[in-house]
Amino acid sequence: MYTTLFDEQLCQDVGAVGGKALGLAEMTTAGLPVAPGFAVCTAAYRTYLQESGLRAAIETALAGASSGSPGSVAAAERTIAEALTSAQVPADVAAEVTGGYEALCAQVGVPDLSVAVRSSATAEDSAGASFAGEFETYVDVSGAAEVLAHVRRCWDSVFTGRALAYALDKGISPLDIEMAVVVQKTVRARAAGVMFTLSPVTGDRSRIVLEASWGLGLSVVGGEVTPDRYTVDKVRLTVCERVPGDKRIEYRRGDAPVSVPEDRWSQLCLSDEQVLALARLGKSLERLQRCPQDIEFAVDEDLPAGADVVLLQCRPETIWSAKARKPAFDPSAGLLSMVAASVSGADTHHTAPTKSGHSRG
Repeated sequence: MYTTLFDEQLCQDVGAVGGKALGLAEMTTAGLPVAPGFAVCTAAYRTYLQESGLRAAIETALAGASSGSPGSVAAAERTIAEALTSAQVPADVAAEVTGGYEALCAQVGVPDLSVAVRSSATAEDSAGASFAGEFETYVDVSGAAEVLAHVRRCWDSVFTGRALAYALDKGISPLDIEMAVVVQKTVRARAAGVMFTLSPVTGDRSRIVLEASWGLGLSVVGGEVTPDRYTVDKVRLTVCERVPGDKRIEYRRGDAPVSVPEDRWSQLCLSDEQVLALARLGKSLERLQRCPQDIEFAVDEDLPAGADVVLLQCRPETIWSAKARKPAFDPSAGLLSMVAASVSGADTHHTAPTKSGHSRG
């Protein structure tokens, strides 16, 4: 089987669909709001590499590549790029991918539906190593032939110089990475952004922090705007900080940005109701995944208010989650000192972050 829907059992297997598709499957199964779509499984990628002869060619090219030698990585990239230009997608794989897209069009009731085509590697979005930003994502792709071409571009992005260097630096063979691909209805985003279920600056787990801008989230992820920032008290579910950004461009489609009218540059793009709806979803995801989450979201202008918040992706937060957490009390100090520390710390206030410390590549 080369494709699977988000609500099918196969989509619960990270080895079959990668981290991104697994996250979407888990959100779908939990009843969280996710745009419809399907995953192109790693089996399709393996078949593509094997039957096209790419695997053997790539093994040869990688034999002399080393993370300590940028020149050797660049040489491997050039050799692999030449092999990729002549490779063909096997006919049975192509038929299943295009068939999955046509079925999605029928499900939504829109011919040539606009979709996002997004990489979902087995090594991506893990708590140990984040390949976020190393592999390709495309939005506003329409038509079966174009969807297949962009699925292939996601496969081929495993072997760009940037991705090769990152994998080798982490001690991972690029051929050990298996690439699945998510094909998902494009969200017509009025606003979009990212949410952390802890403070990305201090690691404070009593806070949820959101950054958002107008249009698709490409401007936020790419650092092209200063997004609005919102901080939520996770326990009380109240908005405790709103910092307007400087949002002079927006992506209405995935191809190019457009200018934002001046009166909207510093206008907050999310209402308190939307921020709190997102915070509740973030808490649900954190409980579901049992660790702090890094979440991408959008507000879909095609959906009615109250049902317009859509989750696009979730991954484990990798910066603060990897650090050892200091115990609140010293267990060797005795019960009395614990009580005293608790009383003396009762009036301590959390400091709201001033700038996100995360880079999303």
